[in-house]
Amino acid sequence: MITNIASKRVLVRSSRIIRSVFLKALGLMFSRPINDFGLVFSFSSQAIRPLHMFFVFYPIDVLFLDSQKRIVEIKTDFRPFTAYSPACKSQYILELPKGKAKGCRLGDKIRFQ
Repeated sequence: MITNIASKRVLVRSSRIIRSVFLKALGLMFSRPINDFGLVFSFSSQAIRPLHMFFVFYPIDVLFLDSQKRIVEIKTDFRPFTAYSPACKSQYILELPKGKAKGCRLGDKIRFQ
């Protein structure tokens, strides 16, 4: 479950924490959209981490979190076959179904299990 603590809103009820290099590279490629599922990419340190949507055939929302799990950047409606380079360093990246980041604000703390 991924929850926005600030708004007390559940963003998705099911999630998977990704730590391996292979699964981080694979991400959502060649998958189908699942309305109540998100991916959490966990890294050992904060850094600028560009993303791509190559071979992801549906738009998503992305939250970039710092080491304290606070939102430092939000990318909504990330479209298929595009790339994005965030301006802020992050330690966690959350890939969510399109529209699930609605109501999230910079600085909001996120909880995931």
